[in-house]
Amino acid sequence: MHDFVKLRMVLTAFILGFLLALAATPLVRRFARKAGAVDIPDGGRKTHARPTPLMGGLAIFIAFVAAALLIRGGLLGGFLLPKHLAGIAVGGLILMIGGALDDRYRLRPLLQLAFPAAAALCVIAAGIGADLVTNPLGGTFRLDLWELELFRYAGDPYHLTLPADLFTFAWLMGMMYTTKLLDGLDGLVTGLGVIGFLVIAVLSLTPEVAQPELARLAMAAAGAAGGFLFYNARPASIFLGEGGSTFIGFLLGTMAILSGGKIGVTLLVLAVPIMDVAWTIARRIQLRRSIAEGGVDHLHFRLVRWGLSPGAAVLLFWIFAAGFGGAGIFIRGKQKLLALAILAILFVVVTLWLRRPYGKERR
Repeated sequence: MHDFVKLRMVLTAFILGFLLALAATPLVRRFARKAGAVDIPDGGRKTHARPTPLMGGLAIFIAFVAAALLIRGGLLGGFLLPKHLAGIAVGGLILMIGGALDDRYRLRPLLQLAFPAAAALCVIAAGIGADLVTNPLGGTFRLDLWELELFRYAGDPYHLTLPADLFTFAWLMGMMYTTKLLDGLDGLVTGLGVIGFLVIAVLSLTPEVAQPELARLAMAAAGAAGGFLFYNARPASIFLGEGGSTFIGFLLGTMAILSGGKIGVTLLVLAVPIMDVAWTIARRIQLRRSIAEGGVDHLHFRLVRWGLSPGAAVLLFWIFAAGFGGAGIFIRGKQKLLALAILAILFVVVTLWLRRPYGKERR
């Protein structure tokens, strides 16, 4: 009976997020049009057929926060504290503000960076940090080697913990920029978010982790992203925008830390995108190009140029994320390293293949 109640609460969280996103997205779409936050096709990287509203992440954020408030009694009382939820909500709000400004006014890259950095600092200030990280070869790494109490609020101490806080900041920034730079095809990042949240939810229900509160929070996020995906799948009638693309990475990164430093599973879900971003940045540095500029040198664009339809390219990313992320729930230690190594080899082989001339270049 206890397991049935737990499953019902988890499914309820998903349904709430899904329905709220279904209702919120048309309103956000209308607001984005009136605000002038619209993505105009350019015949290059932006190949959509017509001007498409941005700011879609706002719908996911509203649905996620509303669902979390509605299931509040099922989130607190365990390891999740009110300050944790407040840190996630405030960090998400910062991303929405920065994203809306960028969608409307096209902020400079350095100014864009300020909002994800502030969101990451909010999470750290809320006491969420990777104090302990599992060593895939056995044992754990402790990252709380040095601690300094900064202040107290409502009786709770707030510390600077090193190198844990530095690692947490770098991890969250990496996750946010991975999903931000990956957002190039309809539904790609949103679908990866749904898969990632579902994997974290299942992982949180395993006896090893045993965090039903986090499972409900992750399912609320999966539902919110799933409801938005109804409008964001090809052909998309609204895009994630800057705030939405970073918010999905922000939530995935934060929940990976909350699940007890189970970062390896999240890496398996986003392994291909992370390797693609790293490869693209390295190539741009080699070619002395800006790493912040938009481009068509990412793996999903190259797959499309080689003949895959955009829908097929997106589906391929989803299959890899679901397959390796799902496997990550059951495999342990060295097996995760092996899975990551297999993905890395496949990625390098495919990337080198796709660097061959194509289309007009071949002729």
